[in-house]
Amino acid sequence: MDINGPEFEYFLDLSVVLTGFSRFHLQGTGQAALYFETVLDIIGEDIFGELLQTFHTIDIQSKNKNYELILNRRLRSEILGSEKLGPIARNIIKLWYVANWYQLPPGWRNVFGAKENDQTFIPSPQAYPEGLLWPTIGVNPPGAKGLGYATWSEHPSVKISRR
Repeated sequence: MDINGPEFEYFLDLSVVLTGFSRFHLQGTGQAALYFETVLDIIGEDIFGELLQTFHTIDIQSKNKNYELILNRRLRSEILGSEKLGPIARNIIKLWYVANWYQLPPGWRNVFGAKENDQTFIPSPQAYPEGLLWPTIGVNPPGAKGLGYATWSEHPSVKISRR
């Protein structure tokens, strides 16, 4: 399993559904291959492959009907609601948004085995400024990306209300 195989495509498709961002945007972060390899290294080929294959099957079977409705229902019940796959899927969401892999819950590690590399960490220094959190809230990552020329003369995009 590597970035040249179909599993990488499944990972991107899963990430699109989990994050709500387009494949174009996710690949534009430059983190897709790193995140794929990070999850693979931590979880291992068997469980990661099961997650990706489960999603791919849901994706294929949902295409013929009310795609969004069926996909979301099955994603919630078969992946996010799964004791085995749910914590991994939630960690993939966190990885894309806040550029951190969080150690899997103790209950998961007790049932499915503690993985040697499963600890909370930032995969790379470039991951932080590329996190999806920043475009979601409409700001640049503090201390990592400049706002651009003359942006000081524009009104802030974030509104602060006083109570």
